[in-house]
Amino acid sequence: MTNDARANNSTPASSRLRSVLPKLSDSERRVALWMLDNSDSAIRQSMSAIAQATDVSDTTVLRMCRTAGFEGFTDLKLALAQEPRTVQTATSTEPQTSDLQAATRLFRAIGQALTDTLGVLNERILAEAIDLMAGASHILVGGVGGSGIVAQAFYQRCIRLGLRCDAPVDSQLQIMHAALTGPGDLVVAISYSGITSDPVLVLQEAKSRGASTICITGNSSSPLARLADVVLVSVSHEQGSEPMAAQIAQMTLVDALYSVFAARNAERVQLTEERMVKAILPKSI
Repeated sequence: MTNDARANNSTPASSRLRSVLPKLSDSERRVALWMLDNSDSAIRQSMSAIAQATDVSDTTVLRMCRTAGFEGFTDLKLALAQEPRTVQTATSTEPQTSDLQAATRLFRAIGQALTDTLGVLNERILAEAIDLMAGASHILVGGVGGSGIVAQAFYQRCIRLGLRCDAPVDSQLQIMHAALTGPGDLVVAISYSGITSDPVLVLQEAKSRGASTICITGNSSSPLARLADVVLVSVSHEQGSEPMAAQIAQMTLVDALYSVFAARNAERVQLTEERMVKAILPKSI
């Protein structure tokens, strides 16, 4: 089951386009990026005109529209036209004129990532993730690099919820722990690209042992997503090797899982919090 663009037709068209960028071919991505960067013009152009502007065929434009979950080109144009017009924000390729402008660009990228991630968040899939967490006898969380930071945050949230959880930092240990899982366990893998080998190996091992699986990724068509029972998609369009806005979007999905689980199990979570506060109180100055 995947949280793709078709999961929620009320999602803003621009958010749906950004959410499918990782799964598009190079030529399809060029069309999608052109339409995102020129949305006012795109709603007035014909499919042939956009194909010519992006140096692709009409068929490529149509295929991109359908991959993004639209019935066709006209459906996408109507959806874009219904969106409120916003001021174009600076992109990472624009020249930097001040330190504050660089900081502002990052804040805007994070805000857009959060808006788009919420836009593609499907209530049914969110509920399925919470159900898997609630029913798991043990949870294993894995991730490397920037996603490893998110994995550690997930681990801490689980502990605060009173859930049995492990999150080894070492990637080999993550795979070894996955080999010890079984039916009734839950394995959560986090990778923005969805193609990093270690998280994929973790889910492969977990699936072979009968454990349930969740992934948090920016690519719902990735090898990691294809292995997961539940896919939570974080959306971010960033250039560079360190997608900071994507990490914040992933972290917010983790916090959303924490908040929803806590709301469902308010009394239990309150008792757990009280026990932990009492335990660490002597360490307070």
